[in-house]
Amino acid sequence: MRFGQKHFQSLGRKPKGLGLDRMNKTEAEYAGMLDALQFAGEIIWYRFEAIKIRLADNTFYTPDFLVLLADMRLEVHEVKGAFVMEDAKVKLKLAAETCPFGVVLAQKVRRAWTVEALS
Repeated sequence: MRFGQKHFQSLGRKPKGLGLDRMNKTEAEYAGMLDALQFAGEIIWYRFEAIKIRLADNTFYTPDFLVLLADMRLEVHEVKGAFVMEDAKVKLKLAAETCPFGVVLAQKVRRAWTVEALS
């Protein structure tokens, strides 16, 4: 069976109407890691899809997690699997350049996590 480009573009994206409180498996696993960091006292608080950031006219970015660190700094954490689409990379770079808080990319490749501070 052959699939068009539209089929592949929709992979990994949530169907419309699921609501903001619905995480995929990778995001849920990362939330478990944030729970452990909160229990250890490294972070105070976090929320899934808590904010929407306007990057330009008709261009918005909704980070996966808003995280309040123990030293009272705010960070947004974006969670991705092995493949990151180009539009997501552009939005992350723009958010890192323009937002007054830290931007973190957490990526799971195979079974290992890499966490990279972009700003």
